[in-house]
Amino acid sequence: MTDALLTGGAGFIGCRLAARLVEDGARVRVVDSLHPQVHPDRQRPADLPDEAELVVADVTEAATWEAVLDGFTPDVVVHLAAETGTGQSFDQSSRHGLVNVVGTTRLLDALLQRVPPAHLVLPSSRAVYGEGAWRAPDGSLVHPAARTKTDFEAQRWDPVGPDGAPLVPVPARATTTEPRPTSVYGATKLAQEHVCAAWVSGTGTALSTFRLQNVYGAGQSLSNPYTGIVSLFCRLGLAKEQIDLYEDGQVLRDFVHVDDVVRSIAAGIADPPAAPRTLDVGSGTAVTIRQLAEEIVALTGAPEPLVSGRWRVGDVRAASCDP
Repeated sequence: MTDALLTGGAGFIGCRLAARLVEDGARVRVVDSLHPQVHPDRQRPADLPDEAELVVADVTEAATWEAVLDGFTPDVVVHLAAETGTGQSFDQSSRHGLVNVVGTTRLLDALLQRVPPAHLVLPSSRAVYGEGAWRAPDGSLVHPAARTKTDFEAQRWDPVGPDGAPLVPVPARATTTEPRPTSVYGATKLAQEHVCAAWVSGTGTALSTFRLQNVYGAGQSLSNPYTGIVSLFCRLGLAKEQIDLYEDGQVLRDFVHVDDVVRSIAAGIADPPAAPRTLDVGSGTAVTIRQLAEEIVALTGAPEPLVSGRWRVGDVRAASCDP
């Protein structure tokens, strides 16, 4: 089918996408640093197909791309390499900026020195929306400001309108919802989007941006504390430990299975756009973290969840999309 380069391709989504592209007949080359937070043993993942060539290297280093692109001119590049921890991004802002922004520009510089790919695919994040759009009692749409430390300490969980009126969350739509990230991670992902959009305007490369909701599925790390709330709750449930529900347990999320994400990206690769496109990838259904915890408790026999009232800076109250 094509020659495909996957950055961060040894990760949870990357391994499954590599397998799908190999199945479709692509020659796949993967570059991944095998960061110990994701790969504690620093070994090639068992889920990465044997047919995919793996180059272990850091995307932020210019020298990486000499090795990655040696004798390999990709038709499509899927840029998965990214730091993804929302809370961690406040503690390690430089790391997120370096990998997510500088890593992207290093890749683009190297591609421009050769033959730019026909298609660049950027898996982005629902984090770029921040709190997203909410509907006011009069039917108008409001983009509320990020919740502050003062709001959290006072347990004011739901955003309110400028007049203090209660609001109802609205699923995100890439065509209408304004990106207003509330975390450093979300800001770096939005920067990625802007950098890629500016770059393709000068190369003629097709650009597909996929804003992913909360991805989960078999094979997701149960040891990485920043990999996602589904795996965190599963780890606690399997250990028969009590699941701690932040805020009041009514935080809303859209959980999308990794197989659906891979199908979406593969479909996008098979049908490059004539003009840059940005699409939301999610289940289209918002559930509370309490509902998620109760499902896992029922499956594992763990104690009933605890609503602790704890909170985390940068978290949004509601995140879902209309795919």
